[in-house]
Amino acid sequence: MKHFSYKNLDQLTQDAERRTEFVRFEPEKEKVKQLLGRKVPVGKAITLGNSMAVHPMEGCDSDLDGNPDELTWRRYERFAAGGAKLIWFEATAIRKDGRANARQLWIHDGNVDAYAKLLARILEIHKARFGTTDDLLIPIQLTHSGRYSYPHRIIAYHNPLIDAKTSTPASQTPISDEELEQLEDAYLAGAKLVWKAGFRAIDLKVTHGYLLSELMGAKTREGSYGGSLENRTRFIRNVIAKVKKEFGDDMLIAMRLGCFDSVPYRKNEATSLGEPLPYETPYPFGWGVNPDDPLSEDLTEVKQAIGWFQDWGIKLLNVSIGCPYYNPHIGRPFEKPDEGNYEMPEHPILSVDRHFRISGELQRAFPDLPMVGTGYSWLQIYALNAAAHNIEMGRIRIFGLGRGTLSYPDFAVDALEKGVLEEIRVCKTLTYCTFLMRQKNHPLGQFPAGCPPFDKLVYGPIMKQAREAFRSQK
Repeated sequence: MKHFSYKNLDQLTQDAERRTEFVRFEPEKEKVKQLLGRKVPVGKAITLGNSMAVHPMEGCDSDLDGNPDELTWRRYERFAAGGAKLIWFEATAIRKDGRANARQLWIHDGNVDAYAKLLARILEIHKARFGTTDDLLIPIQLTHSGRYSYPHRIIAYHNPLIDAKTSTPASQTPISDEELEQLEDAYLAGAKLVWKAGFRAIDLKVTHGYLLSELMGAKTREGSYGGSLENRTRFIRNVIAKVKKEFGDDMLIAMRLGCFDSVPYRKNEATSLGEPLPYETPYPFGWGVNPDDPLSEDLTEVKQAIGWFQDWGIKLLNVSIGCPYYNPHIGRPFEKPDEGNYEMPEHPILSVDRHFRISGELQRAFPDLPMVGTGYSWLQIYALNAAAHNIEMGRIRIFGLGRGTLSYPDFAVDALEKGVLEEIRVCKTLTYCTFLMRQKNHPLGQFPAGCPPFDKLVYGPIMKQAREAFRSQK
Protein backbone atom coordinates (compact mmCIF):
# COMPACT_ATOMS: atom_id res chain seq x y z
CA MET A 1 0.00 0.00 0.00
CA LYS A 2 1.50 3.33 -1.06
CA HIS A 3 1.17 6.15 1.45
CA PHE A 4 3.98 8.56 0.51
CA SER A 5 2.65 10.18 -2.66
CA TYR A 6 3.36 13.83 -1.92
CA LYS A 7 4.67 15.95 -4.79
CA ASN A 8 6.12 18.68 -2.59
CA LEU A 9 6.44 19.94 0.98
CA ASP A 10 3.18 21.90 0.74
CA GLN A 11 1.20 18.73 0.06
CA LEU A 12 2.88 16.88 2.93
CA THR A 13 2.34 19.84 5.26
CA GLN A 14 -1.37 19.96 4.43
CA ASP A 15 -1.78 16.24 5.10
CA ALA A 16 0.23 16.47 8.31
CA GLU A 17 -1.91 19.35 9.56
CA ARG A 18 -5.04 17.35 8.76
CA ARG A 19 -3.92 14.09 10.37
CA THR A 20 -1.44 14.96 13.13
CA GLU A 21 -0.68 17.37 15.95
CA PHE A 22 3.11 17.30 16.02
CA VAL A 23 4.39 16.63 12.48
CA ARG A 24 5.27 20.09 11.23
CA PHE A 25 8.04 21.43 8.98
CA GLU A 26 10.52 24.29 8.62
CA PRO A 27 10.28 25.22 4.92
CA GLU A 28 13.27 27.57 4.55
CA LYS A 29 16.54 25.93 3.51
CA GLU A 30 18.76 28.49 5.21
CA LYS A 31 16.92 28.06 8.48
CA VAL A 32 17.12 24.26 8.16
CA LYS A 33 20.90 24.59 7.77
CA GLN A 34 21.15 26.90 10.75
CA LEU A 35 19.02 24.77 13.08
CA LEU A 36 20.65 21.44 12.18
CA GLY A 37 24.04 23.12 12.50
CA ARG A 38 23.43 24.08 16.12
CA LYS A 39 26.09 22.90 18.56
CA VAL A 40 24.87 20.69 21.42
CA PRO A 41 26.64 20.48 24.80
CA VAL A 42 26.60 16.96 26.22
CA GLY A 43 27.49 17.04 29.89
CA LYS A 44 30.67 18.93 30.65
CA ALA A 45 32.83 16.71 28.47
CA ILE A 46 31.96 17.69 24.91
CA THR A 47 29.99 19.99 22.68
CA LEU A 48 28.76 18.31 19.51
CA GLY A 49 29.60 20.21 16.34
CA ASN A 50 26.04 19.94 15.01
CA SER A 51 22.61 18.57 15.91
CA MET A 52 22.66 15.40 13.79
CA ALA A 53 23.23 11.76 14.70
CA VAL A 54 23.66 8.40 13.06
CA HIS A 55 21.50 5.93 14.97
CA PRO A 56 22.99 2.54 16.00
CA MET A 57 22.00 0.51 12.93
CA GLU A 58 23.20 -3.09 13.17
CA GLY A 59 24.91 -4.50 10.10
CA CYS A 60 24.89 -8.15 11.22
CA ASP A 61 28.26 -8.45 9.51
CA SER A 62 30.86 -9.39 12.11
CA ASP A 63 32.78 -12.60 11.75
CA LEU A 64 31.78 -15.52 13.96
CA ASP A 65 34.15 -14.36 16.69
CA GLY A 66 32.50 -10.93 16.95
CA ASN A 67 35.20 -9.01 15.06
CA PRO A 68 34.23 -6.10 12.79
CA ASP A 69 34.42 -7.51 9.27
CA GLU A 70 34.87 -5.88 5.85
CA LEU A 71 31.30 -4.54 5.62
CA THR A 72 31.47 -3.24 9.19
CA TRP A 73 34.56 -1.24 8.30
CA ARG A 74 32.96 0.06 5.11
CA ARG A 75 29.84 1.22 6.95
CA TYR A 76 31.71 3.17 9.61
CA GLU A 77 34.15 4.65 7.15
CA ARG A 78 31.12 6.05 5.30
CA PHE A 79 29.59 7.37 8.54
CA ALA A 80 32.93 8.94 9.53
CA ALA A 81 32.92 11.01 6.34
CA GLY A 82 29.20 11.72 6.57
CA GLY A 83 29.25 14.84 8.70
CA ALA A 84 27.08 13.87 11.69
CA LYS A 85 28.80 14.76 14.97
CA LEU A 86 27.14 11.95 16.91
CA ILE A 87 27.94 8.51 15.48
CA TRP A 88 26.14 6.05 17.72
CA PHE A 89 28.10 2.81 17.38
CA GLU A 90 25.79 -0.16 17.00
CA ALA A 91 24.80 -2.85 19.53
CA THR A 92 27.87 -4.76 20.69
CA ALA A 93 27.31 -7.78 22.91
CA ILE A 94 29.08 -7.98 26.25
CA ARG A 95 28.91 -11.80 26.23
CA LYS A 96 28.74 -14.36 23.47
CA ASP A 97 25.42 -15.67 24.76
CA GLY A 98 24.01 -12.14 24.57
CA ARG A 99 24.24 -11.82 20.78
CA ALA A 100 21.03 -11.46 18.77
CA ASN A 101 22.49 -13.43 15.87
CA ALA A 102 25.63 -15.27 14.88
CA ARG A 103 27.13 -12.12 13.32
CA GLN A 104 26.33 -9.47 15.88
CA LEU A 105 29.36 -7.57 17.08
CA TRP A 106 30.78 -8.94 20.34
CA ILE A 107 33.75 -7.45 22.18
CA HIS A 108 35.99 -9.66 24.31
CA ASP A 109 39.59 -9.96 25.43
CA GLY A 110 40.63 -11.53 22.15
CA ASN A 111 39.48 -8.77 19.81
CA VAL A 112 39.88 -5.44 21.61
CA ASP A 113 42.57 -4.45 19.12
CA ALA A 114 40.15 -4.89 16.21
CA TYR A 115 37.76 -2.39 17.77
CA ALA A 116 40.64 -0.03 18.56
CA LYS A 117 41.72 -0.08 14.92
CA LEU A 118 38.19 0.57 13.64
CA LEU A 119 37.71 3.47 16.05
CA ALA A 120 41.06 4.94 15.06
CA ARG A 121 40.04 4.70 11.40
CA ILE A 122 36.74 6.51 12.08
CA LEU A 123 38.59 9.32 13.83
CA GLU A 124 41.23 9.51 11.09
CA ILE A 125 38.66 9.85 8.31
CA HIS A 126 36.50 12.35 10.18
CA LYS A 127 39.46 14.57 11.06
CA ALA A 128 40.80 14.48 7.51
CA ARG A 129 37.47 15.69 6.14
CA PHE A 130 36.25 18.06 8.86
CA GLY A 131 39.47 19.20 10.53
CA THR A 132 38.78 18.02 14.08
CA THR A 133 37.28 15.25 16.17
CA ASP A 134 37.02 17.38 19.31
CA ASP A 135 33.32 17.92 18.59
CA LEU A 136 32.59 14.29 17.60
CA LEU A 137 31.06 11.76 20.01
CA ILE A 138 31.02 7.99 19.42
CA PRO A 139 29.13 6.09 22.14
CA ILE A 140 29.30 2.31 21.77
CA GLN A 141 26.07 0.49 22.55
CA LEU A 142 26.56 -2.35 25.06
CA THR A 143 23.87 -4.99 24.95
CA HIS A 144 22.55 -8.36 26.00
CA SER A 145 19.76 -9.55 23.71
CA GLY A 146 17.86 -11.47 26.37
CA ARG A 147 14.69 -12.96 24.87
CA TYR A 148 16.19 -12.55 21.40
CA SER A 149 19.59 -14.05 22.19
CA TYR A 150 21.08 -16.61 19.85
CA PRO A 151 21.03 -19.56 20.15
CA HIS A 152 19.61 -19.67 23.71
CA ARG A 153 16.98 -17.18 24.81
CA ILE A 154 16.96 -15.61 28.28
CA ILE A 155 13.75 -14.03 29.53
CA ALA A 156 13.23 -11.55 32.35
CA TYR A 157 9.58 -12.51 32.91
CA HIS A 158 6.63 -14.09 31.15
CA ASN A 159 4.34 -11.92 29.06
CA PRO A 160 1.97 -14.41 27.40
CA LEU A 161 1.51 -12.24 24.31
CA ILE A 162 5.24 -11.87 23.69
CA ASP A 163 5.73 -15.52 24.62
CA ALA A 164 3.28 -16.43 21.87
CA LYS A 165 5.10 -14.27 19.29
CA THR A 166 8.49 -15.73 20.24
CA SER A 167 7.40 -19.34 20.84
CA THR A 168 8.62 -19.13 24.41
CA PRO A 169 7.30 -22.02 26.50
CA ALA A 170 5.48 -21.17 29.72
CA SER A 171 7.81 -23.60 31.47
CA GLN A 172 10.94 -21.54 30.74
CA THR A 173 12.47 -20.14 33.92
CA PRO A 174 13.29 -16.43 33.86
CA ILE A 175 16.85 -15.36 34.55
CA SER A 176 17.48 -15.38 38.30
CA ASP A 177 18.42 -12.44 40.50
CA GLU A 178 21.80 -14.06 41.10
CA GLU A 179 22.44 -14.35 37.36
CA LEU A 180 21.47 -10.71 36.88
CA GLU A 181 23.95 -9.68 39.56
CA GLN A 182 26.67 -11.54 37.66
CA LEU A 183 25.57 -9.90 34.42
CA GLU A 184 26.03 -6.47 35.95
CA ASP A 185 29.71 -7.31 36.29
CA ALA A 186 29.75 -8.47 32.66
CA TYR A 187 28.57 -5.01 31.64
CA LEU A 188 31.35 -3.46 33.69
CA ALA A 189 33.83 -5.83 32.04
CA GLY A 190 32.47 -4.75 28.64
CA ALA A 191 32.92 -1.10 29.61
CA LYS A 192 36.53 -1.80 30.55
CA LEU A 193 37.13 -3.46 27.18
CA VAL A 194 35.70 -0.61 25.13
CA TRP A 195 37.72 1.85 27.21
CA LYS A 196 40.82 -0.15 26.35
CA ALA A 197 39.79 0.08 22.69
CA GLY A 198 39.66 3.87 22.96
CA PHE A 199 35.94 4.58 23.35
CA ARG A 200 35.12 7.26 25.90
CA ALA A 201 31.34 6.92 25.84
CA ILE A 202 29.06 3.93 26.33
CA ASP A 203 25.35 3.39 25.79
CA LEU A 204 23.28 1.02 27.87
CA LYS A 205 20.81 -0.42 25.36
CA VAL A 206 17.38 -0.37 27.01
CA THR A 207 15.11 -0.78 24.01
CA HIS A 208 13.62 -3.08 21.37
CA GLY A 209 12.66 -5.87 23.77
CA TYR A 210 16.19 -6.88 24.72
CA LEU A 211 17.07 -7.86 28.29
CA LEU A 212 17.42 -4.45 29.96
CA SER A 213 14.35 -3.23 28.10
CA GLU A 214 12.33 -6.24 29.17
CA LEU A 215 13.32 -5.65 32.79
CA MET A 216 11.73 -2.20 32.61
CA GLY A 217 8.34 -3.80 31.99
CA ALA A 218 8.77 -6.71 34.43
CA LYS A 219 5.94 -5.63 36.72
CA THR A 220 4.89 -9.22 37.39
CA ARG A 221 8.42 -10.46 38.15
CA GLU A 222 9.20 -11.38 41.73
CA GLY A 223 12.44 -10.60 43.54
CA SER A 224 14.85 -7.67 43.53
CA TYR A 225 14.60 -6.90 39.80
CA GLY A 226 10.84 -6.89 39.31
CA GLY A 227 7.62 -5.39 40.55
CA SER A 228 8.25 -1.84 41.70
CA LEU A 229 9.86 0.75 39.46
CA GLU A 230 12.76 0.93 41.90
CA ASN A 231 13.36 -2.79 41.41
CA ARG A 232 12.90 -2.68 37.63
CA THR A 233 15.58 0.00 37.35
CA ARG A 234 17.92 -1.70 39.83
CA PHE A 235 20.09 -3.34 37.16
CA ILE A 236 20.67 -0.03 35.38
CA ARG A 237 21.38 1.80 38.64
CA ASN A 238 23.91 -0.81 39.68
CA VAL A 239 25.71 -0.88 36.32
CA ILE A 240 25.93 2.92 36.19
CA ALA A 241 27.32 2.98 39.74
CA LYS A 242 29.95 0.38 38.90
CA VAL A 243 31.00 2.20 35.74
CA LYS A 244 31.16 5.52 37.61
CA LYS A 245 33.25 3.94 40.36
CA GLU A 246 35.69 2.59 37.76
CA PHE A 247 35.95 5.62 35.45
CA GLY A 248 34.51 8.58 37.32
CA ASP A 249 33.43 11.24 34.83
CA ASP A 250 35.98 10.14 32.22
CA MET A 251 33.49 7.69 30.67
CA LEU A 252 30.39 9.43 29.36
CA ILE A 253 27.28 7.30 29.92
CA ALA A 254 24.41 7.47 27.44
CA MET A 255 21.27 5.40 27.01
CA ARG A 256 18.96 4.42 24.19
CA LEU A 257 15.66 4.00 25.98
CA GLY A 258 12.51 2.41 24.64
CA CYS A 259 9.78 4.61 26.11
CA PHE A 260 6.61 2.87 24.90
CA ASP A 261 6.26 -0.88 24.37
CA SER A 262 2.61 -1.14 23.22
CA VAL A 263 1.50 -4.76 22.58
CA PRO A 264 2.47 -7.42 20.03
CA TYR A 265 0.78 -7.33 16.62
CA ARG A 266 0.05 -10.03 14.05
CA LYS A 267 -0.95 -10.10 10.40
CA ASN A 268 -4.65 -10.27 9.65
CA GLU A 269 -4.71 -12.88 6.89
CA ALA A 270 -7.85 -11.40 5.31
CA THR A 271 -6.64 -7.80 5.07
CA SER A 272 -2.83 -8.20 5.48
CA LEU A 273 -2.99 -5.33 7.97
CA GLY A 274 -1.40 -5.54 11.39
CA GLU A 275 -3.71 -6.08 14.33
CA PRO A 276 -2.94 -6.30 18.05
CA LEU A 277 -3.01 -9.67 19.71
CA PRO A 278 -6.03 -9.92 22.02
CA TYR A 279 -5.22 -8.38 25.38
CA GLU A 280 -6.97 -7.87 28.69
CA THR A 281 -7.26 -4.65 30.63
CA PRO A 282 -5.91 -3.48 32.90
CA TYR A 283 -2.81 -4.63 31.02
CA PRO A 284 -0.32 -5.80 33.67
CA PHE A 285 2.79 -5.85 31.47
CA GLY A 286 5.02 -3.52 29.51
CA TRP A 287 6.71 -0.17 29.87
CA GLY A 288 5.32 3.26 29.12
CA VAL A 289 1.89 1.78 28.36
CA ASN A 290 -1.49 2.94 29.57
CA PRO A 291 -2.80 -0.13 31.45
CA ASP A 292 -6.38 0.74 30.49
CA ASP A 293 -5.42 1.18 26.82
CA PRO A 294 -2.01 -0.38 26.08
CA LEU A 295 -2.19 0.88 22.49
CA SER A 296 -1.50 4.34 23.91
CA GLU A 297 1.36 5.62 26.04
CA ASP A 298 1.50 6.63 29.70
CA LEU A 299 4.86 8.29 30.38
CA THR A 300 4.47 8.72 34.14
CA GLU A 301 6.91 5.95 35.04
CA VAL A 302 9.15 6.79 32.11
CA LYS A 303 9.61 10.33 33.39
CA GLN A 304 10.29 9.10 36.91
CA ALA A 305 12.94 6.70 35.60
CA ILE A 306 14.60 9.29 33.35
CA GLY A 307 14.87 11.60 36.35
CA TRP A 308 16.66 8.84 38.23
CA PHE A 309 18.90 8.03 35.26
CA GLN A 310 19.93 11.66 35.05
CA ASP A 311 20.64 11.76 38.79
CA TRP A 312 22.71 8.58 38.49
CA GLY A 313 24.87 10.00 35.70
CA ILE A 314 23.24 9.62 32.27
CA LYS A 315 24.32 12.56 30.07
CA LEU A 316 22.59 11.75 26.77
CA LEU A 317 19.33 9.96 25.96
CA ASN A 318 18.24 8.44 22.65
CA VAL A 319 14.43 8.11 22.59
CA SER A 320 13.02 4.98 20.96
CA ILE A 321 9.62 3.25 20.98
CA GLY A 322 8.18 -0.12 20.03
CA CYS A 323 9.82 -3.45 19.31
CA PRO A 324 10.83 -4.47 15.77
CA TYR A 325 10.13 -8.12 16.56
CA TYR A 326 6.45 -7.77 17.42
CA ASN A 327 5.16 -4.28 16.44
CA PRO A 328 7.58 -2.86 13.84
CA HIS A 329 5.20 -0.16 12.61
CA ILE A 330 5.46 1.68 15.93
CA GLY A 331 9.23 2.09 15.90
CA ARG A 332 9.84 2.02 12.14
CA PRO A 333 6.90 3.37 10.10
CA PHE A 334 7.24 1.95 6.61
CA GLU A 335 5.86 1.96 3.07
CA LYS A 336 6.37 -1.74 2.47
CA PRO A 337 6.75 -4.51 5.07
CA ASP A 338 9.46 -7.10 4.91
CA GLU A 339 8.28 -10.29 3.22
CA GLY A 340 5.64 -12.12 5.21
CA ASN A 341 5.04 -9.32 7.70
CA TYR A 342 1.94 -7.18 8.12
CA GLU A 343 1.00 -3.97 6.32
CA MET A 344 0.83 -0.70 8.29
CA PRO A 345 -2.31 -0.77 10.47
CA GLU A 346 -2.35 3.04 10.47
CA HIS A 347 -1.14 5.75 8.15
CA PRO A 348 2.65 5.97 8.66
CA ILE A 349 2.45 9.67 9.43
CA LEU A 350 0.50 8.76 12.58
CA SER A 351 3.41 6.58 13.66
CA VAL A 352 5.77 9.49 13.01
CA ASP A 353 3.47 11.72 15.06
CA ARG A 354 3.65 9.26 17.97
CA HIS A 355 7.45 9.44 17.87
CA PHE A 356 7.41 13.24 17.87
CA ARG A 357 4.75 13.44 20.60
CA ILE A 358 6.63 11.15 22.98
CA SER A 359 10.11 12.54 22.40
CA GLY A 360 8.78 16.08 22.56
CA GLU A 361 7.05 15.51 25.89
CA LEU A 362 10.18 13.93 27.35
CA GLN A 363 12.61 16.55 26.06
CA ARG A 364 10.47 19.35 27.42
CA ALA A 365 10.25 17.58 30.78
CA PHE A 366 14.06 17.35 30.92
CA PRO A 367 15.42 20.40 29.08
CA ASP A 368 18.92 19.95 30.52
CA LEU A 369 19.27 16.38 29.23
CA PRO A 370 19.97 16.36 25.47
CA MET A 371 17.83 13.81 23.67
CA VAL A 372 18.09 12.25 20.23
CA GLY A 373 14.84 11.95 18.28
CA THR A 374 13.80 8.97 16.16
CA GLY A 375 11.14 8.18 13.55
CA TYR A 376 12.20 10.46 10.69
CA SER A 377 13.06 8.08 7.84
CA TRP A 378 9.51 7.72 6.47
CA LEU A 379 9.46 11.47 5.78
CA GLN A 380 12.17 10.94 3.16
CA ILE A 381 13.64 14.22 1.83
CA TYR A 382 11.47 16.19 4.25
CA ALA A 383 13.00 14.60 7.35
CA LEU A 384 15.34 17.59 7.56
CA ASN A 385 12.44 20.04 7.59
CA ALA A 386 10.66 18.14 10.37
CA ALA A 387 13.84 17.82 12.41
CA ALA A 388 14.61 21.52 12.12
CA HIS A 389 11.11 22.41 13.31
CA ASN A 390 11.34 20.04 16.30
CA ILE A 391 14.71 21.47 17.29
CA GLU A 392 13.44 25.04 17.05
CA MET A 393 10.38 24.20 19.15
CA GLY A 394 12.48 22.54 21.85
CA ARG A 395 10.92 19.13 21.21
CA ILE A 396 14.30 17.49 20.66
CA ARG A 397 17.94 18.53 20.72
CA ILE A 398 19.42 16.13 18.17
CA PHE A 399 18.00 14.72 14.93
CA GLY A 400 18.80 11.04 14.55
CA LEU A 401 18.60 9.08 11.31
CA GLY A 402 18.70 5.29 11.24
CA ARG A 403 17.66 3.32 8.13
CA GLY A 404 18.24 6.44 6.07
CA THR A 405 21.97 6.40 6.81
CA LEU A 406 22.40 3.05 5.07
CA SER A 407 21.39 4.60 1.77
CA TYR A 408 22.68 8.10 2.53
CA PRO A 409 25.59 8.01 5.00
CA ASP A 410 26.61 11.61 4.21
CA PHE A 411 23.15 13.09 4.74
CA ALA A 412 24.55 15.53 7.31
CA VAL A 413 26.97 17.07 4.82
CA ASP A 414 24.12 17.84 2.43
CA ALA A 415 21.92 19.07 5.29
CA LEU A 416 24.53 21.65 6.30
CA GLU A 417 25.66 22.65 2.83
CA LYS A 418 22.35 22.62 0.96
CA GLY A 419 19.57 22.45 3.54
CA VAL A 420 17.98 19.71 1.44
CA LEU A 421 18.54 16.04 0.61
CA GLU A 422 18.83 14.42 -2.81
CA GLU A 423 15.66 12.52 -3.72
CA ILE A 424 17.57 9.82 -5.57
CA ARG A 425 19.55 8.83 -2.46
CA VAL A 426 16.88 8.92 0.25
CA CYS A 427 15.54 5.76 1.95
CA LYS A 428 12.00 4.93 0.83
CA THR A 429 11.32 2.65 3.86
CA LEU A 430 10.83 -0.45 1.72
CA THR A 431 12.24 -2.58 4.57
CA TYR A 432 14.82 -4.54 2.58
CA CYS A 433 17.34 -3.93 5.38
CA THR A 434 14.98 -5.53 7.90
CA PHE A 435 14.37 -8.46 5.58
CA LEU A 436 18.10 -9.09 5.42
CA MET A 437 18.40 -8.88 9.22
CA ARG A 438 15.79 -11.61 9.60
CA GLN A 439 17.44 -14.08 7.19
CA LYS A 440 19.45 -16.83 8.89
CA ASN A 441 19.89 -19.35 6.05
CA HIS A 442 23.44 -18.19 5.37
CA PRO A 443 26.74 -20.13 5.65
CA LEU A 444 27.63 -17.97 8.68
CA GLY A 445 24.13 -18.16 10.14
CA GLN A 446 23.10 -14.59 9.27
CA PHE A 447 22.89 -12.38 6.18
CA PRO A 448 24.48 -8.93 6.51
CA ALA A 449 22.05 -6.01 6.45
CA GLY A 450 22.28 -2.97 4.21
CA CYS A 451 20.36 -1.06 1.54
CA PRO A 452 19.92 -3.08 -1.70
CA PRO A 453 17.97 -0.37 -3.61
CA PHE A 454 20.50 2.43 -3.04
CA ASP A 455 23.72 0.50 -2.39
CA LYS A 456 23.20 -1.95 -5.21
CA LEU A 457 26.76 -2.95 -6.05
CA VAL A 458 27.38 -4.26 -2.54
CA TYR A 459 23.96 -5.31 -1.25
CA GLY A 460 22.16 -6.14 -4.49
CA PRO A 461 23.87 -9.55 -4.83
CA ILE A 462 23.38 -10.18 -1.10
CA MET A 463 19.66 -9.47 -1.43
CA LYS A 464 19.36 -11.84 -4.38
CA GLN A 465 21.07 -14.61 -2.44
CA ALA A 466 18.89 -13.97 0.64
CA ARG A 467 15.68 -14.07 -1.38
CA GLU A 468 16.66 -17.32 -3.02
CA ALA A 469 17.45 -18.82 0.38
CA PHE A 470 14.18 -17.51 1.83
CA ARG A 471 12.07 -18.93 -1.00
CA SER A 472 13.81 -22.29 -0.87
CA GLN A 473 12.57 -22.70 2.71
CA LYS A 474 8.91 -22.39 1.69
